[in-house]
Amino acid sequence: MNEAMDLRAARLAIVDLETTGTRPAVDRVTEIGVVEVERFEVVSEWSTLVNPGVGLPSEIQALTGITHEMLAQAPRFGELAPELHERLAGRIFVAHNARFDYGFLRREFDRAGIRFHARALCGVKLARRLYPRERGHDLDSLIARHGIACEARHRALPDAQALWQFLQLAAEEHGGEVLAVAARQVAKEPAMPPQLDRSAIDAVPEAPGVYTLYGESGPPLYIGKSRTMRSRVLQHFYSSATWLQAVRRIEWQRTVGELGALLTEARLVKQLAPLYNRQLRRPEALCGLAFDGKRLRLAAAAEIGADRLPFLYGVFRTRAAARAALRTLADEHALCLQTLGFDLKRRGHCLRHQLGRCAGVCAGKESIHAHHARLAAALATLRTPPWPYAGPVAIVESDPARDATEVHAVDRWCYLGAARCEPEVAELLEERPRFDYDHYRILARYLGKGAARVLPLARCTASS
Repeated sequence: MNEAMDLRAARLAIVDLETTGTRPAVDRVTEIGVVEVERFEVVSEWSTLVNPGVGLPSEIQALTGITHEMLAQAPRFGELAPELHERLAGRIFVAHNARFDYGFLRREFDRAGIRFHARALCGVKLARRLYPRERGHDLDSLIARHGIACEARHRALPDAQALWQFLQLAAEEHGGEVLAVAARQVAKEPAMPPQLDRSAIDAVPEAPGVYTLYGESGPPLYIGKSRTMRSRVLQHFYSSATWLQAVRRIEWQRTVGELGALLTEARLVKQLAPLYNRQLRRPEALCGLAFDGKRLRLAAAAEIGADRLPFLYGVFRTRAAARAALRTLADEHALCLQTLGFDLKRRGHCLRHQLGRCAGVCAGKESIHAHHARLAAALATLRTPPWPYAGPVAIVESDPARDATEVHAVDRWCYLGAARCEPEVAELLEERPRFDYDHYRILARYLGKGAARVLPLARCTASS
């Protein structure tokens, strides 16, 4: 038996947190409770309030009973981090929602400059494994179903004690062997490559950025991005992809926010050509649809730039994608692909007209002017959205926890680059805008959300 997951023999830290919200990147811990267990006996209990340094929403106060006044005199996480790290060291981290609690603590330890890693066991997943026929597996359901005593629900130590009671009841009902097997199934370990030290993953920050996985030599194996890089890198090794066993080295680049990670990933994938990214972006394959009122044609990649975008009807990754989009429009608007020069395999009568998919300009049943007017109206649905600003803009990303700000300079859907001071912004403005399909899609989606902080570049300073 794997003693490391035999809960009767392992050293456990049963943990519960209370927080200001649900987002580890911006919310903070307000209370920590830890029940330390060895050989299935409690050896210590520890709890503390934590001053989050940020506001506490009224709904959280109502739920937990924790108030601003209670937190005002409590220590900051950085003050108690060394003691907490020592308590958790070498123990299996057990929490009812392990992903939530573990993620919050990793982020808090990161802010305190301490690396934290532990094997984690999720109480919700364990309950589902042991009691598959039951409907609810949240802590309230476990308390009600198993008659567990909890003197103060939504307080850290009482909730941790309730989870400990559940483990004891589960062991009594199912036996230690079944509990151990279920725990091993729930807490499956990543398949780490033999030549990759786990410390290489632990060195990756739990923060936004881009990571690169390398093999023994040659180009990268894979490039990825995430708002929580370390967790995402570790997640790779839970998969069954055989190429991951070839990973020997991990490099990473931290960004201030998610947008920076997205844009950097798109650039590096083109630049480094990783072997196992699902889609290698080849800018030379881009094409668009150009229509001058008389003739429709495919515009080559060399014709696609910031100045040409307003005159193109859609930009596509490949010629095949452009043709597919045109065929869809033709079906929807009864257009004649043969007349347009995109269906040259047949001579004579248009097959699409015979099938009722073409209104008949090829057979003299409508004028070319009427056909091209419908074509123009149909193509308008594919047109690249107009640049919504008067000139170049700065999209500002900030990380208050690190006191870091990054400015992304953009002009007519073209990404000029990132800057962290005013002279760098001035240099970017001298760059000639170069259209990149992936950057365009990223920026269009990001700006479309309406939550971006956007400033005219003339007003942008390093302090923005």
